[in-house]
Amino acid sequence: VQLQASGGGLVQAGGSLRLSCAASGRTFSSNAMAWFRQAAGKEREFVAAIGLTAGSTWYATSVNGRFTVSRDNAKNTVYLQMNSLKPEDTAVYYCAARPLIYSDDVKNYPYWGQGTQVTVSS
Repeated sequence: VQLQASGGGLVQAGGSLRLSCAASGRTFSSNAMAWFRQAAGKEREFVAAIGLTAGSTWYATSVNGRFTVSRDNAKNTVYLQMNSLKPEDTAVYYCAARPLIYSDDVKNYPYWGQGTQVTVSS
């Protein structure tokens, strides 16, 4: 699975962005998808994940209620809608894929996109 993340940019606090992650290959629908982020000088952390069906989603406490993860299996794409952005959301955001089952552990994801920068100004 090859992943290509896009949609990052510079936004003011309180604003919104939508990230996209396009996947190649015919196995997209059999992969759980996740978003992680890595701020400068910090470890990569879990943000959100979605299972094989749109009804199964998980969020980090820090983004719950502000971010929404979704997927379109017909387009081989996963999205992260980010609302009410805060300066502490500034990071490089990565999409990741693993077969079947969701995980919030970065070590359990074999497939990664290249990352897209999100910067939230105060």
